[in-house]
Amino acid sequence: MAGTSSGVVAGLTAAAVGAVGLLAYQASATVPPGLGGRPAVSPAPGAPASKAPRDHRHPAALPNGSGTGERVVYSVDDDRVWLVDERGRVTRTFKVTPGTIDPAPGAYWVTSRSKAVTGTDGLPIEHVVRFTTTKDGSAIGFSALTPMSAGATPDPTVKTGGIRETRPDGDAMWKFATIGVKVLVIR
Repeated sequence: MAGTSSGVVAGLTAAAVGAVGLLAYQASATVPPGLGGRPAVSPAPGAPASKAPRDHRHPAALPNGSGTGERVVYSVDDDRVWLVDERGRVTRTFKVTPGTIDPAPGAYWVTSRSKAVTGTDGLPIEHVVRFTTTKDGSAIGFSALTPMSAGATPDPTVKTGGIRETRPDGDAMWKFATIGVKVLVIR
């Protein structure tokens, strides 16, 4: 009898794995353009991305040519984020501390969020808003340190795509950047 039971369990397991694989394939085949985690717009390989024009009298002003409509704009050169509403008005702007991996300039969309997790640097983080992954699978997104990790210094030798915000800025990002919201990365 034991041989029959294990055969049934093995058969059911194989059927379940096959069903999950089929559903995963179907889900990936129906992802809207841009939500796949790869940039929808990117410069040609090896070509340096030009820097969006800035207002030198107002360095915190939203750069010209940084898109239209509701979006998060992130400047990798300025380490600054702008939250822009559907009418093109900046609702909040703030400085961030980038991880060791910068995303390539281009258009992305928020693909996943986590209320609280442990970052790749081992520190507890909250309000994680992810918008892409690197070729080696490292997630890139915005997050804030939790009160338990406040004052901790991340290990600079650990590869991380975490773009760190203050807790108040992380709260604002969490409320603004829901799944599918555009993230425009500029120089």
